[in-house]
Amino acid sequence: MIGEGYYLQAKGQVAAKPYVLLRNALERSSQVAVAKYAWSGRERLGLLRVRDDAIVLHVMRWPDEIRDPAELAPDAVELDEDEVAGAQALIDSMTRDGIEDAEFAVDAYTEALEQVIEVKLEHRAPPEAPTAAEPTGRVLDLMAALEESVAKAKASRGEGGDADVHELPKKKTAARKTAKKTAAKKTVTKKAATRRGA
Repeated sequence: MIGEGYYLQAKGQVAAKPYVLLRNALERSSQVAVAKYAWSGRERLGLLRVRDDAIVLHVMRWPDEIRDPAELAPDAVELDEDEVAGAQALIDSMTRDGIEDAEFAVDAYTEALEQVIEVKLEHRAPPEAPTAAEPTGRVLDLMAALEESVAKAKASRGEGGDADVHELPKKKTAARKTAKKTAAKKTVTKKAATRRGA
């Protein structure tokens, strides 16, 4: 598992040449390097990669430092193929080439926190949080919501056309009940016809 990242800096002229050599070799090969290093009285693993003109060290965890995720998994859930295909369509419609958009360029939480701190320092009342909309009480149609979300995502990216989302098939139990009712009606009709004929 990969953890925090740290920029590495060459210390002095002696370390400059090996640093630049490693950086250029990694950059040309489009690869990363795994290295061992000592930190806080312990040997650790690190992942080295190039970012701009610097080498970045990402801390890696030893297996005994990683919690087993098995206990975090939810209970078994039945999924329909159309549900998975719909979720994939939503992901595809929201996929971007980069994260240069304005929504990823600003830390809105930190900005809001700084405003609250500034207001408190000036002994003013903090701004009121926007009120949440009242719940409508209507039942949410998951497929309709998914289709709407896919359409909005495509529209925001300038893509035309309808979303490629399929309706869920009806459960087989409903079809069996209908077949049983039809068979029961035929039996009743035959009995009534038999009584009339007698």
